[in-house]
Amino acid sequence: MNNLTGMMVFAQVVQSGSFSKAADALGMSKSSVSKKVTFLEDRLGVRLLNRTTRKLSLTEVGQVFFERCERIMSEAEEAELAITRLQEEPRGHLKISAPMSFGIEHMGKPLATFMAQYDELTVDVSLNDRFVDIVDEGFDMAIRIGRLADSSLIAKKIGASRHMTVAAPSYLKEKGTPVHPLELEDHQCLTYSLSRNAGYWAYRDEGQTINVKLPHFVKVNNGDLARDMAVAGAGIVQSPAFIVGSDVAKGDLSLILEGYEPEPINIYAVYPHNRHLSAKVRLFVDFLKGWFDKCPSWDMKL
Repeated sequence: MNNLTGMMVFAQVVQSGSFSKAADALGMSKSSVSKKVTFLEDRLGVRLLNRTTRKLSLTEVGQVFFERCERIMSEAEEAELAITRLQEEPRGHLKISAPMSFGIEHMGKPLATFMAQYDELTVDVSLNDRFVDIVDEGFDMAIRIGRLADSSLIAKKIGASRHMTVAAPSYLKEKGTPVHPLELEDHQCLTYSLSRNAGYWAYRDEGQTINVKLPHFVKVNNGDLARDMAVAGAGIVQSPAFIVGSDVAKGDLSLILEGYEPEPINIYAVYPHNRHLSAKVRLFVDFLKGWFDKCPSWDMKL
């Protein structure tokens, strides 16, 4: 490292034409600059500079050495610039984990739009409803929905979705329409088995929470399947608007228990804690927040 410092100082002296100017450029004292060059000459066993009271000039071997030093300094600057650009512009490979239903329905357009802006970026998206350990499995970031478990990950809210209770008109015609959450105990309910409270649905009633213990009917680990079964008349489902919103808008599903609707579900981007967050993650997270802040498509359909 001392050798590299000496080479840098020597190259600056030659480029500046004097020890004083080199010292100013490097933020060092003139005596320190002179000592660095002298130490370098002693270590190499050659004289690199001809020193007179009026000017400095390179010796023949000094000229050869200076050309090599310039090349090394230039490569060092290029390396630093490359790292700086990586921190300022998204490039390289971005590996993302996202839930199946949300990813299929709502990640395609923002991903395509983001990638069109940054053609030096490649993306690998893994859709899976299971819990993914993004650090152990090598993901740069993940989309998480709902209440987050405590962890060392950084979480940034990028959107929210209504939490709706719906059923097919045919089901409600046959079985009746519940007007209070507790009446769900007498209905066929389609539940999402990966939910942290899979056996209960929560509702709000004048600031109070009503937890409804659901009768065992059907449990599935994918929201789209539960939605499709509800559309087919199999039962009632409580689901985010980003899954069932379009079906409600088309009339394939009817919204019930609106007066007791649960708190909206938050949507987060999570990523490992890193003091030097890469540009590809930082910019994509900010992009997603901006995208979903503008009236999400699932709300526009209602």
